[in-house]
Amino acid sequence: MAPIDKPDHNLVEQQIKDVIQDLFQVMVQVSTYDQAGKPSREVLSSELSTLSTSLRAVHRTAASSLPPNDNTSTSLPLIPDPLIEYVEAGRNPDIYTREMVELVRRMNQLARGKEMAFVRFRDVLAGEMGRAMPELAGDVDRVLEATGGREPIAGVVAEGGGGGGGREGEGGSGGEGEKK
Repeated sequence: MAPIDKPDHNLVEQQIKDVIQDLFQVMVQVSTYDQAGKPSREVLSSELSTLSTSLRAVHRTAASSLPPNDNTSTSLPLIPDPLIEYVEAGRNPDIYTREMVELVRRMNQLARGKEMAFVRFRDVLAGEMGRAMPELAGDVDRVLEATGGREPIAGVVAEGGGGGGGREGEGGSGGEGEKK
């Protein structure tokens, strides 16, 4: 036997029919839309409001059929205001999406460049600190390991320097290493 709190099949069917009818009305209004005529704009706006109301009714019915302890979100998705303004200005939402993707890509490239600059700075700083203060080589190595840096520099300091490459024989500065 079906639970009492489940929505009636006929109610759901009628709500879906209402949504389809409202979509048809919006299609008719869009196909006969006159940009110069104010009545066309008001009628289209009214039809869109009716469609929105019908969709909310279906959403409420669907949400009422969910178990009360379900962790799924029952709120409607939000459309960003800039996208709404973009469409209201008569522009294509696909172009908005493409522009946003390009913007995010550029921002990611910039962030990646900054990240790589900091990684290089960390490695150069660690190398210089290891050469200037050999007594801190262990601490520098620990910091490098914790931050995902290059291989430890303790061996480089103990064997006589290096040019920041981190390995013996790679472009050293020619200085004498301090051995403990």
